[in-house]
Amino acid sequence: MNNINVYPDKEMLENSDMVVVDIRTPMEWKQTGIVPGSKTITFFQMDGSYDAEGFLRAMDELGGKEKEIGLICRTGSRTSQVANFMAQQGYNVKNLAGGVMKLMSEGYELVPYKG
Repeated sequence: MNNINVYPDKEMLENSDMVVVDIRTPMEWKQTGIVPGSKTITFFQMDGSYDAEGFLRAMDELGGKEKEIGLICRTGSRTSQVANFMAQQGYNVKNLAGGVMKLMSEGYELVPYKG
């Protein structure tokens, strides 16, 4: 299996066909903002619970296994777990390692979350 961990940059985020999915919570989206054009779909709730089937249904609505999906969170820890799970289900998924903290540290401009 190919490596699902990739380090995102502006080019990857803005000039590829990858759908970027931010799996953080609404509170986190409001704190930092989000990658322009990303889809905001929470995986882990604040209490640590999750609905894997519901999340996969949401991924299927974005193009499913035919679409390249890039998962992003704060640092890449949560997305690493979710990306491995999705890869086991046959999705074309990448963990955007380092998350939004890496992007912000490199000067990448996030946009305000308008939830």
